[in-house]
Amino acid sequence: MTDDEVKEFLDGRHVMNIATMGPDGNIHLVAMWYGFLNGNPAFETFAKSQKVKNVRRDPRITVLVEDGDVYEELRGVEIVGRAVVHEDQEPLMAVAENVVERYIPVNDPADIPAVAQAMATKRVAIEVVPEKLVSWDHRKLGGAY
Repeated sequence: MTDDEVKEFLDGRHVMNIATMGPDGNIHLVAMWYGFLNGNPAFETFAKSQKVKNVRRDPRITVLVEDGDVYEELRGVEIVGRAVVHEDQEPLMAVAENVVERYIPVNDPADIPAVAQAMATKRVAIEVVPEKLVSWDHRKLGGAY
Protein backbone atom coordinates (compact mmCIF):
# COMPACT_ATOMS: atom_id res chain seq x y z
CA MET A 1 0.00 0.00 0.00
CA THR A 2 1.08 3.57 -0.50
CA ASP A 3 1.49 5.82 2.54
CA ASP A 4 -1.90 7.39 1.81
CA GLU A 5 -3.53 3.96 1.48
CA VAL A 6 -1.99 2.85 4.78
CA LYS A 7 -3.34 5.96 6.50
CA GLU A 8 -6.80 5.49 4.99
CA PHE A 9 -6.82 1.82 5.98
CA LEU A 10 -5.71 2.47 9.58
CA ASP A 11 -8.26 5.29 9.85
CA GLY A 12 -10.96 2.68 9.17
CA ARG A 13 -12.88 0.85 11.86
CA HIS A 14 -10.85 -2.31 12.46
CA VAL A 15 -9.54 -4.37 15.35
CA MET A 16 -5.83 -4.18 16.14
CA ASN A 17 -4.02 -7.33 17.25
CA ILE A 18 -1.34 -6.42 19.78
CA ALA A 19 1.69 -8.60 20.52
CA THR A 20 3.98 -7.98 23.49
CA MET A 21 6.64 -10.14 25.13
CA GLY A 22 5.46 -11.98 28.24
CA PRO A 23 7.67 -12.52 31.29
CA ASP A 24 8.37 -16.13 30.23
CA GLY A 25 9.47 -15.07 26.73
CA ASN A 26 6.22 -16.12 25.11
CA ILE A 27 4.22 -13.71 22.98
CA HIS A 28 1.16 -12.21 24.64
CA LEU A 29 -1.41 -11.50 21.90
CA VAL A 30 -4.69 -9.61 22.33
CA ALA A 31 -7.18 -7.83 20.07
CA MET A 32 -8.18 -4.25 20.89
CA TRP A 33 -10.06 -1.30 19.51
CA TYR A 34 -7.68 1.55 18.83
CA GLY A 35 -7.44 5.25 18.20
CA PHE A 36 -4.55 7.61 17.56
CA LEU A 37 -2.17 9.71 19.61
CA ASN A 38 0.44 11.98 18.02
CA GLY A 39 -0.55 10.45 14.68
CA ASN A 40 0.36 6.95 15.90
CA PRO A 41 -1.97 4.05 16.68
CA ALA A 42 -2.82 3.94 20.38
CA PHE A 43 -5.15 2.08 22.70
CA GLU A 44 -6.34 2.42 26.25
CA THR A 45 -6.24 -0.50 28.66
CA PHE A 46 -6.28 -1.30 32.36
CA ALA A 47 -3.07 -0.11 34.02
CA LYS A 48 -2.61 -3.51 35.70
CA SER A 49 -3.16 -5.56 32.52
CA GLN A 50 -0.57 -8.06 31.33
CA LYS A 51 0.20 -6.05 28.20
CA VAL A 52 1.05 -2.98 30.30
CA LYS A 53 3.28 -5.05 32.58
CA ASN A 54 4.95 -6.47 29.48
CA VAL A 55 5.71 -3.13 27.79
CA ARG A 56 6.94 -1.58 31.03
CA ARG A 57 9.51 -4.40 31.17
CA ASP A 58 10.19 -4.56 27.41
CA PRO A 59 8.75 -1.79 25.18
CA ARG A 60 8.93 -3.84 21.98
CA ILE A 61 5.51 -4.21 20.38
CA THR A 62 4.09 -5.50 17.13
CA VAL A 63 0.56 -4.73 16.02
CA LEU A 64 -1.49 -6.03 13.12
CA VAL A 65 -4.59 -4.51 11.57
CA GLU A 66 -6.09 -6.69 8.86
CA ASP A 67 -9.20 -7.04 6.76
CA GLY A 68 -10.74 -9.40 4.21
CA ASP A 69 -12.68 -12.64 4.19
CA VAL A 70 -11.26 -14.26 1.05
CA TYR A 71 -7.71 -14.38 -0.28
CA GLU A 72 -8.38 -11.91 -3.09
CA GLU A 73 -9.51 -9.28 -0.55
CA LEU A 74 -6.86 -9.67 2.15
CA ARG A 75 -5.10 -6.50 3.19
CA GLY A 76 -3.36 -5.34 6.28
CA VAL A 77 -0.73 -3.33 8.06
CA GLU A 78 1.86 -4.66 10.48
CA ILE A 79 3.69 -2.14 12.65
CA VAL A 80 6.79 -3.10 14.59
CA GLY A 81 7.88 -0.51 17.11
CA ARG A 82 8.01 0.47 20.71
CA ALA A 83 5.23 1.09 23.17
CA VAL A 84 5.03 4.32 25.15
CA VAL A 85 2.81 4.17 28.23
CA HIS A 86 0.94 7.41 28.93
CA GLU A 87 -0.45 7.69 32.45
CA ASP A 88 -1.38 11.38 32.32
CA GLN A 89 -5.05 12.23 31.93
CA GLU A 90 -4.68 14.35 28.79
CA PRO A 91 -3.26 11.69 26.42
CA LEU A 92 -5.41 8.99 28.02
CA MET A 93 -8.58 11.01 27.41
CA ALA A 94 -7.49 11.84 23.85
CA VAL A 95 -7.18 8.13 23.07
CA ALA A 96 -10.35 7.17 24.96
CA GLU A 97 -12.40 9.83 23.17
CA ASN A 98 -11.00 8.73 19.81
CA VAL A 99 -11.92 5.10 20.57
CA VAL A 100 -15.46 6.14 21.55
CA GLU A 101 -15.82 8.17 18.33
CA ARG A 102 -14.59 5.25 16.23
CA TYR A 103 -16.34 2.27 17.86
CA ILE A 104 -19.14 3.17 20.30
CA PRO A 105 -22.45 4.50 19.01
CA VAL A 106 -23.22 7.72 20.87
CA ASN A 107 -26.44 9.55 20.00
CA ASP A 108 -25.16 12.97 21.00
CA PRO A 109 -21.51 13.83 20.22
CA ALA A 110 -21.53 16.02 23.35
CA ASP A 111 -21.70 12.76 25.36
CA ILE A 112 -18.36 11.46 24.01
CA PRO A 113 -16.20 12.97 26.81
CA ALA A 114 -18.42 11.46 29.54
CA VAL A 115 -18.41 8.02 27.90
CA ALA A 116 -14.63 8.25 27.45
CA GLN A 117 -14.15 9.35 31.07
CA ALA A 118 -16.12 6.34 32.30
CA MET A 119 -13.95 4.07 30.13
CA ALA A 120 -10.69 5.66 31.29
CA THR A 121 -11.00 4.73 34.96
CA LYS A 122 -7.93 2.80 36.15
CA ARG A 123 -6.49 2.85 32.64
CA VAL A 124 -3.47 4.08 30.72
CA ALA A 125 -2.93 4.84 27.06
CA ILE A 126 -0.32 2.98 25.06
CA GLU A 127 1.04 4.68 21.96
CA VAL A 128 2.63 2.48 19.28
CA VAL A 129 5.64 4.36 17.90
CA PRO A 130 6.46 2.74 14.54
CA GLU A 131 9.98 1.64 13.67
CA LYS A 132 9.01 -0.62 10.74
CA LEU A 133 5.80 -0.89 8.76
CA VAL A 134 4.74 -3.64 6.34
CA SER A 135 1.51 -3.50 4.33
CA TRP A 136 -0.25 -5.60 1.72
CA ASP A 137 -3.40 -5.42 -0.37
CA HIS A 138 -4.36 -8.54 -2.32
CA ARG A 139 -7.07 -6.59 -4.12
CA LYS A 140 -4.24 -5.13 -6.21
CA LEU A 141 -3.16 -8.57 -7.47
CA GLY A 142 -5.94 -8.66 -10.04
CA GLY A 143 -6.45 -12.41 -9.59
CA ALA A 144 -2.79 -13.24 -10.35
CA TYR A 145 -0.96 -14.89 -7.48
